[in-house]
Amino acid sequence: MSIFIDLHALHTVPPSNINRDDTGAPKTAFYGGVQRHRVSSQAWKRAIRKVFPDYLDADALGERTRRVGELVLKRAQAIEPNVDIAELEKSLVASFAQFKWKLEAPKTKEETEENAYPYVRSSYLAFFSTRQIEKLARALLALEPGGKIPKKELEAILDTEQSVDIALFGRMIADAPDFNVDAAAQVAHAISVHESTSEHDYYTAVDDVIESSEEETGAGMIGTIEFASSTLYRYATVHLDGLAENLGDATAAKQAAIAFAQAFITSQPTGKQNTFANQTLPELVLISVRTDRPISYVNAFEEPIVSDSGRRKAAAEKLVDEVRAVERGYGLTAKHTFVIGVGETASVAAELGEAVPFTEIADRLGAALTAAGE
Repeated sequence: MSIFIDLHALHTVPPSNINRDDTGAPKTAFYGGVQRHRVSSQAWKRAIRKVFPDYLDADALGERTRRVGELVLKRAQAIEPNVDIAELEKSLVASFAQFKWKLEAPKTKEETEENAYPYVRSSYLAFFSTRQIEKLARALLALEPGGKIPKKELEAILDTEQSVDIALFGRMIADAPDFNVDAAAQVAHAISVHESTSEHDYYTAVDDVIESSEEETGAGMIGTIEFASSTLYRYATVHLDGLAENLGDATAAKQAAIAFAQAFITSQPTGKQNTFANQTLPELVLISVRTDRPISYVNAFEEPIVSDSGRRKAAAEKLVDEVRAVERGYGLTAKHTFVIGVGETASVAAELGEAVPFTEIADRLGAALTAAGE
């Protein structure tokens, strides 16, 4: 029996540009025959990761970086300040080369001996847990000059004690697939529940000195920025058994799943946050513990919402209708559902599960996960 935690949210954002495309415009997608406001899964996964320190100890987390050389060598130097960093770096490169994972010093047109980046790095981003960095540093320090970490030892270091973010979001190393980790969580692209097109804000900035001197009039700078406002449907799911396998600890997996749920609720991508101050929280969250399969209810909004009385309530009503329709059509029912809601949305969704304030969700979800596994 597998256990899944499904998370659904209706999240309204005011004029904002939290996730933009290559032209600077809010991302979009066509769904149900109309254009929708979209926030990519990558943007929200990073936002979730950045909130993890609010709910998890730092040593349970990791770093996604190309600068593995810097992390490992600085840690080694912190342990033994007089160590020969150059020799250690050669050993690190040789150790990773056993798996065809190339570490090298970056080369740029501007690079000189004075400004050269002093550490080797990977050619692509990769996750490393705090514990893995620590073990790599100590393994290097234990080597004789010119040595390399034995292949089996290096494999054991990078295949165990994964951080929570690695276990949840996975790790892919194209040149060294032995170290790939299958993600235990999936995060959907958030889309607006209604048709949405971006607008343009034309702005001007005044030069204070010129204005006070009365030398000239007019703006010191003009520009435009695109923005959108929408009610988004957000969805994510966590496979608890896969998470436990990645972490090697069922208790740690449960704690990580709870932290993911908390971070899913309180996170928001930070694009143009200083410009728009779009600091909102979801008006409705459903958290379902399932033992059948994960289910997204995005099809509730395939027909875009058009409402004169407020989209939030209308979206909540359509979400409830979709949940009931799926239950009737497929006979799939969650073991337990928690509802976190604000105002009318909470009343609309009350029939779907147990109303719980956010401050209690960790304890209540933990108990539900324990019960589901019995």
